[in-house]
Amino acid sequence: MSAVVNVVLPVFALIFLGFICRRTGRMGPTGASELNRFVVWLGLPALLFSVVATSTWEQLWQPGFITAFAVGCLGVFGFTLIYRLMQKQPLADASLDALGASYANTGYVGIPLTMLVLGDEALQPAMVASIIVVCVLFAIALACVETGLHAGQGFSRTLGKVSGALLRNPLVVAPLLGGLWAASGLALPVPVATLLSLLGAAAAPCALVSLGLFLAQPQPGGKVTGVWPLVALKLVAQPLITWYLAFQVFELPTLWAYSALLLSALPTGTGPYMLAEFYGREASRVSRVVLYSTLGSLITLSICLVLLPI
Repeated sequence: MSAVVNVVLPVFALIFLGFICRRTGRMGPTGASELNRFVVWLGLPALLFSVVATSTWEQLWQPGFITAFAVGCLGVFGFTLIYRLMQKQPLADASLDALGASYANTGYVGIPLTMLVLGDEALQPAMVASIIVVCVLFAIALACVETGLHAGQGFSRTLGKVSGALLRNPLVVAPLLGGLWAASGLALPVPVATLLSLLGAAAAPCALVSLGLFLAQPQPGGKVTGVWPLVALKLVAQPLITWYLAFQVFELPTLWAYSALLLSALPTGTGPYMLAEFYGREASRVSRVVLYSTLGSLITLSICLVLLPI
């Protein structure tokens, strides 16, 4: 149990510190946004680029892990989307709810958590999971939202908007550039490697503090329904699906199997909330999903760590 506390406490302590700094006024209302910009544009891209640039294709291409993690998040997304549509909810709003139920916080919580639990080698599965979440899941949700908002404008226009949004995302571009560098066979120059290492080391703590700042922001008022089913899908259904595939079907190597379970059990990231805000949709439900799943994951992740013979 002490090992679980040693792993979970530092991660959630950083989130709590961000929460306290915002609530006590030590960091202002723009703190979450500005720190998030650093993480998205500098910290995480540097980390993702350096990992891919110094890895081989054989190390990253793990079809069993990719299938187990992708089926877990995409299965929950598809189920939630269909269920919401059956309730006569607009496609754009149903897509945001589905994203909230399946969007694992692999970048902000997953990378530091898995590295603390499994060592630096866990950065590879965490990075692969992040690419799946950002490049596949988020792209599908974005396409669904665009389709719902611009029905009748044509598939090619929607595809162009989605592709453009992804190609402007530094979390997508960084690993792609890293792959090109790895393919060249060149070693990273020492000054560049040092710069990337410094930026990458700052990514995890800044991401967690930024998440705490975000959670400390006032929640939208009024009664909000349908939050807890989305939280249950994220914290219970998704890790159960992934566990079954990773441990029972594919029997993945220990590092990749443990990483798949922990990464699927993560709380909802802030991506769905940002997407809702960007499109001017009702964000109260998804913001509460982010908050409650983050708090609930303190319990579910601890259970996973207790059950895993680490």
